[in-house]
Amino acid sequence: MNRTLILLLALAPAGAAQAQNITLKPLGEARLRYESVDQDGLAADADALTLRVRAGLEAKSGPWSALVEGQGNLAIADDYFDGLHGPAARPLIADPQNIALSRAQLRFSQSAFTLTAGRQRLVFDDERFVGSVPFRQNGQSFDAVRAEIMPVKGVKADLAYAWSVRTICGIDGTGSRQQAVSGDNLFGNLSVAIPAGKLAAFAYLVDQDEAAMQGYRLSSQSYGLRFEGSQPVGKAKVAYQLSYARQSDWHRNPNDYAADYWLADIAADLGGPRVGAGYEILGADDGAALTSFQTPLATGFKFQGWADKFLTTPPDGVRDLYASAGWSWKAVGPLKGVTLQAVYHDYRSDRASRAYGNEIDLVASAKLGKYTASARYANYDADGFATDTEKFWLQLDWTL
Repeated sequence: MNRTLILLLALAPAGAAQAQNITLKPLGEARLRYESVDQDGLAADADALTLRVRAGLEAKSGPWSALVEGQGNLAIADDYFDGLHGPAARPLIADPQNIALSRAQLRFSQSAFTLTAGRQRLVFDDERFVGSVPFRQNGQSFDAVRAEIMPVKGVKADLAYAWSVRTICGIDGTGSRQQAVSGDNLFGNLSVAIPAGKLAAFAYLVDQDEAAMQGYRLSSQSYGLRFEGSQPVGKAKVAYQLSYARQSDWHRNPNDYAADYWLADIAADLGGPRVGAGYEILGADDGAALTSFQTPLATGFKFQGWADKFLTTPPDGVRDLYASAGWSWKAVGPLKGVTLQAVYHDYRSDRASRAYGNEIDLVASAKLGKYTASARYANYDADGFATDTEKFWLQLDWTL
């Protein structure tokens, strides 16, 4: 936090010189969520009713803006293990009570250049490597400096240096679930717009520079390419993604390993019906723990199922073959953005190609004014990895 304050104070005089016609924008959002988990092998189920509130203020003047936001998470019903408190005999629901400064940033932005310094949310590409973990109540933010440069139309360089990761564990975080993890994290992405979509080269260097974090074994360097885009095909809109990366140990990581990442994904929106399929591989090296492809700073909930069985990649890696189907309506009576979706996952190991299990995920959501309501269900059927798990969520979001 000291480095964050120094950066903000250093930039403040330049911002003050532009302090004319200041506009103020209040920030506010709230989320009430019930989550239930039934997991084989544990003595009791978990039930959590939590309320997350965020509030802040953004001030803008010319190319300068300053933003401060705080958040709090209250456990109204706490019959669950949050990773820090409560009986470990219950399943983990990683939403501990918390109060924190979630963002405190100063930004300079013009048409071809944006510089953001301070505590901020970082999102790169699809959040597979670096994300803000928005599904969890406390989220993830970074003490960082980020530069976004667009030298010519269609070309963008996105660079960030983060010296601290503010985790979802909150102010009571300790041990392997720390409040913040220090390290010299370097993130870089260079993208070019082409007729078929966007092509990007990336480098994500993760430095978990604390012994409590798996003895430094989550420090890694990943380099790769990503292609994404969409095209009309008849009356349908087809979106596609292709990605490859190579990861190896970095900084103080005592492991000597290298592993590959692959993603191929395609989805079609037929103006109501939606279908999709994909194949994602987080590869393995020699089968030793933490020598498979790891993404500790990702928004993990978006990938490999909502039951969260693969947030840490198994020693033999994981292959996820998935398919989805759903339907969406722009409006149903007073409701907007009504969506129904089902996703099926089949999981296998990368090394030795063993069965892990399969999972079914279901979601329904709709908007009414400033409110969004959703219901989710996940059912993981173990077949050689982890244990059978069912999860259910009811959630209500409000945004100012």
